[in-house]
Amino acid sequence: MPETNEVSWTTMVAGYGQNGQLCAARKVFEKMPDRDVVSWNAMIAAYAQNGHSKVALKLLQQMQTTGVKPNPQTFATVLTACADLVALDQGKEVHEKIIINGLEPNIFVGNALIDMYTKCGSLENARHVFDEMSQQNVVSWTMMIVGYAENGCVEEASKLFKRMPEHDAISWNAMIAGYAQNGGSKKALNLFLQMRQRGLTPTPQTFAIVLSTCANLASLEQGKEVHEVIIRSGFQYNMFLCSALVDMYAKCGSIDYAQNVFDRMSERDAVLWNTMIAGYVHNGYIDEALDIFQKMPEKVLVSWNTMISGYAQNGCLEEAMELFNKTPERDVISWNTIIAGYAQNGHGKEAMECFRPMQQANIKPNRDTLAIVLPACVSLEQGKIFHGVIVQNGLQSNVFVGSALIDMYAKCGSIENALSVFDEIPQRDVVLWNAMIGAYAMHGCGKEALQLFEQMQQSGTNPDHVTFVGVLSACCHAGLLDEGCKYFNFMNQYFHITPAMEHYGCMVDLLGRAGRLYEAEDFINRMPIKPDAPVWGSLLGACRIHCNVELGERVAEHIFELDSTNAAPYVLLSNIYAASGRWNDVEKVRKMMKDRRVKKKPGSSWIEVNKKVYVFLVGNMFNPQMHEIYTELKRLSGLMKGAGYVPDTRFVLNDVEEEQKEHALSHHSEKLAIAFGLINTTPRTTLHIIKNLRICGDCHSAIKFIAKIVAREIVVRDANRFHHFKGGQCSCSDYW
Repeated sequence: MPETNEVSWTTMVAGYGQNGQLCAARKVFEKMPDRDVVSWNAMIAAYAQNGHSKVALKLLQQMQTTGVKPNPQTFATVLTACADLVALDQGKEVHEKIIINGLEPNIFVGNALIDMYTKCGSLENARHVFDEMSQQNVVSWTMMIVGYAENGCVEEASKLFKRMPEHDAISWNAMIAGYAQNGGSKKALNLFLQMRQRGLTPTPQTFAIVLSTCANLASLEQGKEVHEVIIRSGFQYNMFLCSALVDMYAKCGSIDYAQNVFDRMSERDAVLWNTMIAGYVHNGYIDEALDIFQKMPEKVLVSWNTMISGYAQNGCLEEAMELFNKTPERDVISWNTIIAGYAQNGHGKEAMECFRPMQQANIKPNRDTLAIVLPACVSLEQGKIFHGVIVQNGLQSNVFVGSALIDMYAKCGSIENALSVFDEIPQRDVVLWNAMIGAYAMHGCGKEALQLFEQMQQSGTNPDHVTFVGVLSACCHAGLLDEGCKYFNFMNQYFHITPAMEHYGCMVDLLGRAGRLYEAEDFINRMPIKPDAPVWGSLLGACRIHCNVELGERVAEHIFELDSTNAAPYVLLSNIYAASGRWNDVEKVRKMMKDRRVKKKPGSSWIEVNKKVYVFLVGNMFNPQMHEIYTELKRLSGLMKGAGYVPDTRFVLNDVEEEQKEHALSHHSEKLAIAFGLINTTPRTTLHIIKNLRICGDCHSAIKFIAKIVAREIVVRDANRFHHFKGGQCSCSDYW
């Protein structure tokens, strides 16, 4: 090149940028003798298009300090960078500069502003820009519709779509996808039908969205109809759509049709192979999935991960680990898959053990890793270790990880740490609010849960059905009957949420605990959906609390008709009879269980001491410290009786002498765990006990005395909730 002019320099910058060679582009840019707005735009675009949005924003500032005035192209590029970073404040600053430069009416810049605001979740600002534009084109309308749909405001998107002067395939796709992604699958299919009736030809993307919708609905017949339209449209050999068809047929349970689509393709890419493998895995056909996997001409990492996941989902952990060890290379998804396999199959310890070698392999955990590991934490100390990992990886403000962290702390007994995590996350979505409300509910902090629910509404976050499960549970555990009834009615009246089985179950539990047993029975009989066994079980539990034999017998019959294999209702009915001294009926229930081969789950409790977990069963004699444990229990028993404790022998389910009943009560698993904790920890150490069943009334009373005598806090998590015992009182105020 004989002479390098400004255009040549700029072309080189743009070329290097388009090929991802940023260092080379910047070197050329720095050597330029003169830089005009086009040169600056090329350099800014190079950074923005290669994922370096922060650098692109800094370059805009440098550009202005040199006296070069930005043009519409400059602002559009920078706004794209703000959208990628979800940097709303910086986007607003750029918007102000646009106004100062008098460029806002420009369609090109206006569309970039709409795109930035919608991607940052600021729909009000996006709509203001849209409405103020002197002229909108099809891109403006479509961006606004997509913005509403992707932010869950599908009805607003629909209103705008109806007002749109002219619809193209992209706007139809946006609206169909909006319904499909926001729970309106049937509306999405109806819209697809309208699109075809108006003579518009669906694109491959349209078909992919609709096939995904059919898969979500498990609507095989509609899926077949869409398949026919695809064939008539000439897209039957489109690789992208074939993968979508295989996925749809597999998720509809028609694996033979999926295999047929797969077999008809003479050429197959990795996505199609992996979709076929995933289809067999989804339907539980692991051998067939393995056969496809082995036939793959070139196995990519996704293929290995899919097979590992398939084995894990079907409980074949040895095979999953064997395949994991054979994987040529592993990414974070590979590790997440094997960790999740262990965690979801009840092997929390093994899930934890996988985490260390993952770090040793220099694989950085992501939010999914930590959300999988956190529920597997069985102790507060373990949870704190992983909290440290979260901070080290800069994920402490991530709402997904934060929700899992709140849930972990709550389940490990530390509501204070859960609240601390919640307070440190500035941007909160409905899942995060739900996690904290649920944490309060679990610990019986009913008033705090309701106050948080009010704050949630004031923040502008709309509650969902999970929110109300937490709110109603909080009312149950705190005995807030009037508040529970009010919020149950508010669900449909103000928030248009139809109550589900879980909400009805909470209401039955709430009424039953309050002693309004017959009102609870009437509530069940008036339910618009058929009550399941757990709903009736809540009422049976209330009959146990209030010793109502007649109603308890009637309720138990309903449960046995729905599920005769669960031991819990038999045990509750037996407890009701035992508390009433009806020992013959107790024996009848036991015989019924024996005849139906129903086995009662033994009560067990566990405690962590010095980073080791110890498990205790009723009457456990296998711990090497059993002599010291029983000696400690005997010592405590004397002190407790001296302080006014009287054993409640109604909770002994055998017709024996009072002295034998007292002896049986003293050997309940939670008391053994507490005694073990007392003799193996330093004074004033808080004891954390987990019990697999609901704590009995006698143990509840006894632990209040023990906590006061030994001047310690004792936290017990039973099958229903947390109990914080301190100074002779329990956080549940004896309402559980």
